[in-house]
Amino acid sequence: MPVLLFKLNGVSDEEADDVRSLLDQHNIDFYETTAGRWGVSMPGIWLPDNSQYTEAAELLDNYQAKREERFAQDHQQLMNQSIASSLWANFWRKPVKFLLAIVAVVFVLGLTFYPFIDLFVNE
Repeated sequence: MPVLLFKLNGVSDEEADDVRSLLDQHNIDFYETTAGRWGVSMPGIWLPDNSQYTEAAELLDNYQAKREERFAQDHQQLMNQSIASSLWANFWRKPVKFLLAIVAVVFVLGLTFYPFIDLFVNE
């Protein structure tokens, strides 16, 4: 019976290609399904039977752990170089633009909730 190994919902092409090549390198048989024409099916990488599942799952777990570690290191490096910034850093970099964005958000929220507030106030 087929076994779902890896869901492809929201997965980047790079990661999906890495998983495919990892399975190919270790001679693990798999097939792929797409979301279909209307996007209602399950896109994923499947194993035809349960015989290689433990090996494939272990490989996938190791790959994802290394990928997570690599992204954490990249993020830390960007934070050390001050390229990745926090909300507070964005505020101090361009305070006028930041405050105008906040005013715009509050204005849109006010327009959105005005009918409901007006309904309760005029009762």
